[in-house]
Amino acid sequence: MGSEAVLSLLGLSLRGGNLAVGEEPVEAAARGKKARLLLLAEDAAPATRRRTERFAQMGQCLCLTLPFSKAELGQSLGRTSVAIAALTDTGLASAVTERLRQLDPARYAAAADQMALKARRAAQRRAERQAHEKNVRQGKKPVPAKRSSPPQEAVPSRAAGGPPPSRRGRTVPRDKGGTSCRPQGPRPGPYAHSRPVKKGKGSFRGKKQG
Repeated sequence: MGSEAVLSLLGLSLRGGNLAVGEEPVEAAARGKKARLLLLAEDAAPATRRRTERFAQMGQCLCLTLPFSKAELGQSLGRTSVAIAALTDTGLASAVTERLRQLDPARYAAAADQMALKARRAAQRRAERQAHEKNVRQGKKPVPAKRSSPPQEAVPSRAAGGPPPSRRGRTVPRDKGGTSCRPQGPRPGPYAHSRPVKKGKGSFRGKKQG
């Protein structure tokens, strides 16, 4: 029953376009970094096994030997004989390894855990990409992080004994007695420092005319 579930899942993957069958399609999938899991028949030739391991290194993916012969694998895929295949979907690869774990836990448990982790990461990346595309379609922009404003200097109040603020926001200094240092009395007029004009004989105008 378990072996039939694995073979049925592989046939479903082939019909959905997520399974590469044969040496050349598997190599192309591995070179293009599209292969997620390489599958090898248990009676595959040693040369085919070595090439499959090289394809796995090339595509940086997992390679497993199935508990099926080339004839059994080919029959489930509509072929006479199949020695090598490659799954190109992470979710299907995780499902296949989980079915294999049910057949032989000691042999396929580590591979099933590894593929399950990859499937979760792929689903998370897909969800993030879909959320980003949705925001782009709706014209939403990412909210910028709030910047903390620098602390403002405390202004001393008159109740605390500080100097009273001036009209321009500056404080008027005080002396030690508490009085303002600004000079008291009326302000000088605009002509306070001009020269006095003399009248009469000794005036500046009379000297100039003489």
